[in-house]
Amino acid sequence: MSGEIGAAVGIVTAIALTVGVGLWGCPTYNVYSQEMAGKAKLAEAQSSRQVATLEAKAKLESAKMLADAEIIRAEGAAKANRVLQGSLGGPEGYLRYLQIQALDAKDATIIYVPTEGGLPLLESSRLTPRPTSPEGD
Repeated sequence: MSGEIGAAVGIVTAIALTVGVGLWGCPTYNVYSQEMAGKAKLAEAQSSRQVATLEAKAKLESAKMLADAEIIRAEGAAKANRVLQGSLGGPEGYLRYLQIQALDAKDATIIYVPTEGGLPLLESSRLTPRPTSPEGD
């Protein structure tokens, strides 16, 4: 019987020890768990900020390169225009050349020719549909 009492006391002691360690360990684990969760959120926020910063830098570099390309294209077009104007006798000759090019275009549907005053005759009413009369004229 004393062996049974000793075993029971051992079991009760083990249970009490387990409960005591659990009561002490649970709050400590909760603090540790919350600390690790906070560190994970901080690392995620820093990573997201770095990604956003890198994307913004890439967009900035792309915009600068596109602007440089547009400037180079515009400088080339300006140089070509100066060469053409010089070889065609100035701006008037160049405008006449452009007019002739427009006349040669295969898909040209409306052509505006300058008059004596330098203003084109506009035919805006030609493009609007005319009302038809009931008699069918």
